[in-house]
Amino acid sequence: MNSGKNARRQPDLRTEAIVLRRTDYGEADRILQLLTPEGKRSVIARGVRREKSKLAGGVELFSVSEVVIHEGRTELGILTGAKLLEYYDAFVKDIELIEMGGAMMRGVNARAEQIESPEFYKILKQSMQTMQKHAGEQTRWKDILRAWWGINLTRASGEDVNLRFDTDGEKLMPDRRYYWDEEQVALAKADAGRVGADHIKMMRLMASGPAELSLKVQGADALIDEIGYISKCLERSTGM
Repeated sequence: MNSGKNARRQPDLRTEAIVLRRTDYGEADRILQLLTPEGKRSVIARGVRREKSKLAGGVELFSVSEVVIHEGRTELGILTGAKLLEYYDAFVKDIELIEMGGAMMRGVNARAEQIESPEFYKILKQSMQTMQKHAGEQTRWKDILRAWWGINLTRASGEDVNLRFDTDGEKLMPDRRYYWDEEQVALAKADAGRVGADHIKMMRLMASGPAELSLKVQGADALIDEIGYISKCLERSTGM
């Protein structure tokens, strides 16, 4: 029987991470909420607020870092290494991007507290990369990205995004019009409905493909108002 001294040590976790939240602690430490492909992790970064800290450059907001986390017996891990991989400087130049990115972080932070899904990390990283790439463009790319985010956050939360059947359980038809029924979380038939075949195709593309693909769809600007509304409804339906 192994003693505590000789028991096998749990290996440190080396992974990518996005900082969701930073809270000053003590004289020089910070408590960090990190989103990783393995799920959300709470860690303490000791001495990170000191001028010569080797960790400071790797725990910036709106960035992707490679981190090393020592996970002990408590829920709070110890950050022992942090190396900056990608820094998205577009956020410091655009207040709207800061607000948009912050809202995404808060949304995923709440859900990752309850659900461990690698999809959270994938969609947040992809969203930040998209914002970095398209910052300064005058198209409606932000509205399209917000809609893509809402649909995929719902999917990553384990909820079905119903884009196949209406509220009566019948298959959605290309020659019919619909409106979004928020209570039943599905499209409902309506002769004067504002949702048609093109909206449905676009939402299916968003639910199955990367954000960049949705941004390349011709005519997306004309569809995004209704899709954006549906996306917000989906986010509310999975809110925590």
